[in-house]
Amino acid sequence: MINEMTEVANQYLGNIQENAELSQRLARENCLEVHLSPSDRVKGRIHAHTDSGVAVGIIKSRELSLQEGDVFQTESGKLVLIHLQSQKLMVLSFSSSTADTLPTKLIHLGHVLGNHHCPIIVRKNKIYLQLTVDAAVMEETIADFQIPGLKIDYELRSPSEYLNFYDHTHPHH
Repeated sequence: MINEMTEVANQYLGNIQENAELSQRLARENCLEVHLSPSDRVKGRIHAHTDSGVAVGIIKSRELSLQEGDVFQTESGKLVLIHLQSQKLMVLSFSSSTADTLPTKLIHLGHVLGNHHCPIIVRKNKIYLQLTVDAAVMEETIADFQIPGLKIDYELRSPSEYLNFYDHTHPHH
């Protein structure tokens, strides 16, 4: 059995879109590139594999939310370039009569989504859901409420249009 060595990247150098010098350095040096899911943005510890199959462990502060183009340096001096995948969201919208006639069903729907630990954001009379389970399962769960006027769509958001479902703070006493 081959023991796979993991490159540990724990030094944040910056972002190539904001730092021209770093961008030039990446052009000169070989770098490791990783493609991460949107949910990895806020994690403190991330294990990934580069496009070439190298195992990389990224260690960062939870306060740092990863952005497309972020660069870390490994303990062995290699550069790691972060790429973020697009984010697929379920979008619920309602006809104008729905909100007026069925508030208890909408509250119950919110309760069930919370019990499924499904992160949501409400913007401009639409509910955006981060898919944590299979989309068909979510559609079936939502359909069980039989809410007239409810429409389910999907949006693919680029990393630059990312909706952050975890950007909230709680007061600490």
